[in-house]
Amino acid sequence: MSANHSVLDPLKLANEDGHFRRPASKFRDSVSPDSSAPFPAERDRYVLYISYGCPWAHRANIARSLKGLEDIIQLVVMGNVLTSDGWLYDGTHGSAAHEPLYGFTNHSQLYLKADPEYKGRYTVPTLWDKKKETIVNNESSEIIRMFYSAFDELLPAELREANRPGGGYYPEKLRKDIDSMNEWVYDTVNNGVYKCGFAASQEAYDLNVVPLFESLDRLEKHLEDRNTKYLWGDHITDSDIRLYTTLVRFDVAYVTIFKCNYKQIRYDYHRLNTWLQRLYWGEDETKGAFKKTTHFTPIKEGYSMATRSKIVPYGPKHPIMPLNPGM
Repeated sequence: MSANHSVLDPLKLANEDGHFRRPASKFRDSVSPDSSAPFPAERDRYVLYISYGCPWAHRANIARSLKGLEDIIQLVVMGNVLTSDGWLYDGTHGSAAHEPLYGFTNHSQLYLKADPEYKGRYTVPTLWDKKKETIVNNESSEIIRMFYSAFDELLPAELREANRPGGGYYPEKLRKDIDSMNEWVYDTVNNGVYKCGFAASQEAYDLNVVPLFESLDRLEKHLEDRNTKYLWGDHITDSDIRLYTTLVRFDVAYVTIFKCNYKQIRYDYHRLNTWLQRLYWGEDETKGAFKKTTHFTPIKEGYSMATRSKIVPYGPKHPIMPLNPGM
């Protein structure tokens, strides 16, 4: 790593009271199917910037793959070193050696091209408009919902949201339930692991680790009560995509690196583990999108670096447990 870049100090991510609080994303525009909109859906106009280690970026990459948008939206992958200037381009683990449009070496340069006065963190995912040379959006939950339907007119009929089994990834009949679950899962699970891992005091850690496992217990009970393949039935929805990127990292990184070690998904949550295996190993409705976008080495290395550890955990032996026969 260049001497001009310093790895972020995790203690500086917490507030003075020791609690980690994630700042809101700043770029919140939308791609629209309307050709007269400020950001209309067009082939090869937009670029998705990600890092393989980041769960928020992983959501967007899964949605891009599930929807068959690989030939419509360009993907740029950065390395897994997060610095004060954002993610770096270093060519490791299949990432780009440099930014392909402008030759940038770190992610802050893209943000500052969009807004030279920008003050804040240089996060991923980042959706970039090549025509207007600006950031459209850097909020993962909004980007994935754009991907569900905004580009549908450019896709074959069978890939369009309205024609998907179950009514799509964000079906009208389930939106209230999906939004309700997403809210508490975000606070206590998706972001909850970060509240534990980046806590700067014992009190802050204790106040967040208990709600994390209470929510995992609640999700386990939800699957038990419903007895369905996925969280809201027999088809993948927005809630499955948002939860997957946290749980696939749980035993691999959060148990050890973020000290979320009270229970493990593979041993203590039978239904969540089966759900996770089904998404990762599945080839039917998943189209292999969850497995091909999951990269365990950058995940472990990235979190180790994020906590300023020089040691990357050796295990677990199986990053995700083998598929159960007949599952």
